[in-house]
Amino acid sequence: MDANVMTYQPKSDFLRVMIERGFIADCTDYQGLDEALTGDVVPAYIGFDATAPSLHVGSLIQIMMLRWLQKCGHKPIVLMGGGTTKVGDPTDRADERPLLAPETIEANLAGIRQVFSAYLTFGEGARDAIMVNNAEWLDGLNYLEFLRDVGRYFSVNRMLSFESVKLRLEREQSLSFLEFNYMILQAYDFMELNRRYGCRLQMGGSDQWGNIVNGIDLTRRMLGQEVYGLTSQLLAMSDGRKMGKSQGGAVWLNGEMLSPYEFWQFWRNIPDADVGRFLKLYTELPVAECERLGAAGGKAINEAKIRLANEVTTLAHGAEAARAAEATAREVFERGGAGQDLPTLALSPADIGEGISVVQLFTRSGLAPSGKQAKRLIADGGARLDDQPLTDPGRMITAADLARPLKLSAGKKRHALVTLRP
Repeated sequence: MDANVMTYQPKSDFLRVMIERGFIADCTDYQGLDEALTGDVVPAYIGFDATAPSLHVGSLIQIMMLRWLQKCGHKPIVLMGGGTTKVGDPTDRADERPLLAPETIEANLAGIRQVFSAYLTFGEGARDAIMVNNAEWLDGLNYLEFLRDVGRYFSVNRMLSFESVKLRLEREQSLSFLEFNYMILQAYDFMELNRRYGCRLQMGGSDQWGNIVNGIDLTRRMLGQEVYGLTSQLLAMSDGRKMGKSQGGAVWLNGEMLSPYEFWQFWRNIPDADVGRFLKLYTELPVAECERLGAAGGKAINEAKIRLANEVTTLAHGAEAARAAEATAREVFERGGAGQDLPTLALSPADIGEGISVVQLFTRSGLAPSGKQAKRLIADGGARLDDQPLTDPGRMITAADLARPLKLSAGKKRHALVTLRP
């Protein structure tokens, strides 16, 4: 965290919230931004590239920054990277991102748009959020004009000094000219958003610092406008796991890609040491309450985790989904039942044929990433079938066995149902 943030006393509600709740890694000009935020409505943006059909919880800190911005009376701009996704962001990458077909990008954008309706209020008002796609201005650029009018403001020496570029070069990993142009395009986005919508602030993860500074410089030089940059911390869990990942894969924000129950379980199972910190970042509970819950010990910390899971799931999927997830968890864990909200693998008679192995059930339900891992889980005594230890990886399940739903368990915390559909 930037040392300046520890001593700065903000006047604006937004900066106060960002500092008190532990969001900020760095800011280009605390005082200048604070004064802007205490005046008129400040439009601010964060960009999201369309590399997958959904965002995952690794992006949630940025989404919460936009939510707090709006709650504090300012205007969020969600920038969808329909144009920049065609290039690929080299930041924090050891290799080049695979290039996606235009139709894949459009499908991904549609999935990502669903996420934001739960967190932001969109509309035509001064403080209403808007969503724009940088393909609107990037797709039609004339390359020679762009080089002449924009490229001349960029120093290759300086671009080579950015951490994301230096790391790739020091490791002798390929950095294509295509990727090298990404930082110019992102800077151009900031300038264009300032010109079109009066955007005065770009936010993002601390790995985006160099790109943000480029955009500030370009906007000042081309438009003579004073704009600002604010970065959030890059989070990892206290046990070393990367934010957004779980044993079952990415923790997606779209309910179609990860059920609300599995989403709830992710937050319920975070390390004890992260509870207070995550309550501040991912919920709207008062800071004092977050700190009180985070300091709990013994059984009380488990109730604090349930509070965290309920609050985060309510924001993402609604209060009803959070209540259902908690009810299912209590049914499964406290009473040994098979809650109705568990992830479900529905098989047809054709899927089963004369029988399907339990190894396939564990992989197809998502409880194991591969057949090899499923067999290891069984060999290590971590697999259960209807709450009974499963010891034979060759066991076959028939359609008759699925006259009622079967419950699969991987360890103590991950469960799924298997049902038979007509």
